[in-house]
Amino acid sequence: MKTTATSLLMAIALCAIAALPIAGANGALVQIGDLVLEADGGFTPQKLPRRTFAPIDFKGHADLSTRSGAMPPALQQAVIDFDRDGRMSTGGLPSCSPDRVADASPEVARQACAAAIVGTGRIGAVVALAGQPPEATGSLLTLFNGPPQDGHATVVAHAQITNPVLRTFAILIPVERRRGRFRYRATLNVPPIVPEGIGTGALTHVDAKIGRRYRANGKRRSYVSARCSDNVLETHGRFTFNDGTVIDGSVMKGCFALR
Repeated sequence: MKTTATSLLMAIALCAIAALPIAGANGALVQIGDLVLEADGGFTPQKLPRRTFAPIDFKGHADLSTRSGAMPPALQQAVIDFDRDGRMSTGGLPSCSPDRVADASPEVARQACAAAIVGTGRIGAVVALAGQPPEATGSLLTLFNGPPQDGHATVVAHAQITNPVLRTFAILIPVERRRGRFRYRATLNVPPIVPEGIGTGALTHVDAKIGRRYRANGKRRSYVSARCSDNVLETHGRFTFNDGTVIDGSVMKGCFALR
C-alpha cells in the first residue's frame, strides 16, 4: 500500500536513519480505522549522481491521532528496509553508547556525546496515569551514532519526558547490512512510554533533521548519502501497533540523475 509513506516518516524520525531515500516533498494523510497519520518531509539535494554517492540531508515530521479523539495505539515495532541507492557512513565517526546517556536529560546527553550526534528533533506523546485524564508531554529527540553490534552499525535514539512521570529513553537500534534489493534493515522495538501497571502512553508527534558531515582519515564524509541509479528510491516498512494494527508496504520517490 503506497500510503504508508506517513507511517514510514514517523518511524524514520524515531529510527534516525531515515535520511535515506524515503522523503517526499508533499505531505500525506492516511486513515486506517480510527487511526490518522499525517506527515511531511523532504531530502536535499534531489539531484543526485547516477553511479556515485553524494551527501544528503533529511528533515520531516509526522503526527498520529484518532478520529474519535481517543488516545492513539502505541507503536510497538518498526522494521524498515532501505533502497540499495542509499548508504550510511560511520567509519571514523565517534559513537555514543546507550549507557552513557541512559539517565541524562536531553541537554546533558547532547553535551556528553556531541561528536556522535547525527540528528535532532522533538517527540510528542500522550500519557494517562491510572485514574487520571490523559496529559500531553514531549521531549527533545537526539539521534547518536551508536557502537557497532555484530559487525553492523547502530543508532541510539534518546529522549526524556518529565511529566507526568520521569522517563528516560536511550534505545539502541541495529542497522543490519543486507544483500539483495535493499541495502539496510533497521529494527526499532519501542518500549512502553510508561511502565505497565502505572498507566498508558502513545506517541503523537515526531520531527527530525538528520545529516552529519565529518572528516575521517583526512577525508570528508557524510553520515547519509544517496545516488539515483534508476530514477527511483524505494523504502519498505512494517509497523506494528499494540492494538493489533499492522501497516506494511513500500513507498517510491523519484530522484533526478545528474549526467
